[in-house]
Amino acid sequence: MVATLICVAASALGVALRLTAVGSGPVHALAVRDSTLSLEAVVTADPKAIVRTGAIHHRETVLVPVRAEEVDHQRVRVPVLVLADAPAWKRVLPSQRIRFTAHLTTPRRGELLAAVALVRGPPSLLGTPSAIQRAAETIRLRLRTAASGLPNDQREVLPGLVDGDASLLEPDLADAFERAGLTHLMAVSGENLSLILGAVLGLGRITGLGRRAGPLLAGAAIIGFVIVARPSPSVLRAAVMGSIALIALVSGRERQGVPALCAAVLILVLVDPELARSYGFALSALATAGILVLAPPWRDRLSRRMPRGLAEPLAVSAAAHAACAPVLAMLGAGVSLIAIPANLLAAPAVGPATLLGVFAAMVAPFALPMAGVIVIPAGFAVGWITGVARLGAGTPYAAIGWPTGLVGVALLLAAVAVALMALRRPLPRRIAAAALAGVVAITIGVRLLAPGWPPRGWLFVTCDVGQGDGLALFAGKGQAVVVDTGPDPRPMDRCLHDLGVRTVPLLVLTHPHADHIDGIPGVLRGRAVGTVVISPDSDGEEHRLLPGRTTRTAAVGDVWTVGPMTLTVLGPLTTTHVTEGDSGTTVNNTSIVMLAHWPGLGVLLCGDVEIEAQRELLAAGVPRAEILKIPHHGSAHQDPAFLAAVHARIAIASVGAGNDYGHPAPSTMSELTALGEHVYRTDRDGDVAVIRKRTGPAVVTRK
Repeated sequence: MVATLICVAASALGVALRLTAVGSGPVHALAVRDSTLSLEAVVTADPKAIVRTGAIHHRETVLVPVRAEEVDHQRVRVPVLVLADAPAWKRVLPSQRIRFTAHLTTPRRGELLAAVALVRGPPSLLGTPSAIQRAAETIRLRLRTAASGLPNDQREVLPGLVDGDASLLEPDLADAFERAGLTHLMAVSGENLSLILGAVLGLGRITGLGRRAGPLLAGAAIIGFVIVARPSPSVLRAAVMGSIALIALVSGRERQGVPALCAAVLILVLVDPELARSYGFALSALATAGILVLAPPWRDRLSRRMPRGLAEPLAVSAAAHAACAPVLAMLGAGVSLIAIPANLLAAPAVGPATLLGVFAAMVAPFALPMAGVIVIPAGFAVGWITGVARLGAGTPYAAIGWPTGLVGVALLLAAVAVALMALRRPLPRRIAAAALAGVVAITIGVRLLAPGWPPRGWLFVTCDVGQGDGLALFAGKGQAVVVDTGPDPRPMDRCLHDLGVRTVPLLVLTHPHADHIDGIPGVLRGRAVGTVVISPDSDGEEHRLLPGRTTRTAAVGDVWTVGPMTLTVLGPLTTTHVTEGDSGTTVNNTSIVMLAHWPGLGVLLCGDVEIEAQRELLAAGVPRAEILKIPHHGSAHQDPAFLAAVHARIAIASVGAGNDYGHPAPSTMSELTALGEHVYRTDRDGDVAVIRKRTGPAVVTRK
């Protein structure tokens, strides 16, 4: 009890001192007054870029934690978070001294920051990073260079396994790791450090290092690990636990995991109270606690029914997942049904991939060609891990939705308690096993009977590119006409790759908004692209993404015949020269509108036209079409008479999940439903493909 009270008092004192430091002084006072002024600061952590996708353009904000050193000619030493828009901020390194002009605002309640600095423009560099940070960055860069010859998935994942560098990870692969419950492998932590320490101590024994020299070398390895992998919450927790274990080893005392974990958590929270608010730190500590407390008895029970070599990794994976499940449910990550088997399958490859990757990282600064050879077997191990991630992510019902917040946690704990009580008896256990077997059999059956992707005979696919448009129109084997490219190159590239599209004879960009053109590099990646067509009213924004390529403007009445498809331009009917200051509605109404026609199937492609342009098209005569690509992502700005005049049977909204524009609008969805149209949405259905059957058009969705 006395020890608990002492810890509580020490924690309260640490938080009070930190709050006093950040809540008083000139920086906080200037933030309260919303001041704009020049600061000098030292970067304290790696920059992090966050991209917000917009309909007209994208905004990339770079978050940089710094320690303010001088403000308004006064010496200070308080934490500040920089929010910047210049790409140069992504290249600053920890320990680098910088100067910048910022607008200071107060942080959100509960954040241990003196201010939030809003910055436009790049920083002024006042010096170079420390020698240690330069060396760490060299190691990270050289490892990426050594892995550059590996296949895509391996090249992206290997740096993440070794030093937590996930900068190369494509969104689709990151999503696969998340769905398969393998994201923790990309956040270096105790498992990575234990592998490194085990290798170092083993090497020390083999080479005859003394009882004290080996742990000293291991201690140096811990310091190097923290510097290269960066001091994230999980890395810090692992480093402190490793240090405590080494002290026990040197002193000859018994090593106990739970006391070491408790000591690590206590020390870190006292040193940095803000870790108490970090979900990453909480998940790291919970996973470790689950492995230390739950895994041993589960392993012993499982060993009665299976080989110990299988029981141990299964118990470890299940214990870590069970310990973290309440927090993950509270955060809205759902309940993963595939995480345990996925981790079990991936586990044998984690050790070889990590150790070989670390060896390559150590060699790369001095002998890059040799490091390039070392990463080849590491790549094989990483390839196994990425294969497991993609297989797990593609498994039906890999994760199920779950209520978020405290309600979700309470419901999960109640479900687990009921299940444990029920499974203690033979009859409920047999019923549960039979039900589980039935679910698995049905799932496998659905998977086998469901049409594959891409569906045979596809003619039109609305790609799931997020909040934007990216359309593929079949133009022959391996060929497709592409209309718009979405806001990000990667989803568009993925969609075309999955469709087997190698040639794009015609690329049409309906209007120059970012959510329709910023994915152009994804179309150009490894494909032959022919004619590029832009709106006659475009401001030329497309050309920045088409270096060295010529474009032609569309005109009403233009007709292209590509393979079995005919594409006819219907609009824009009114010429409006777009300038930089024009509103989004003005640019939307300059969208190219087209009718794509295959024998027996017509698709009306409307870009983002709103009510004014729709009424002009209606007055000119809207052709009927079986499929309607809903204008402007299903926004509320629709002319009901225009929607009715198309007489479509199927309507598709290309829309991003959770977008803050309110797309698609409930009023538009209700209008289309009242017209008898079947409505599909990429945010819910994924890629949406239209095929032609004897009875008419049919839809196959990716999800």
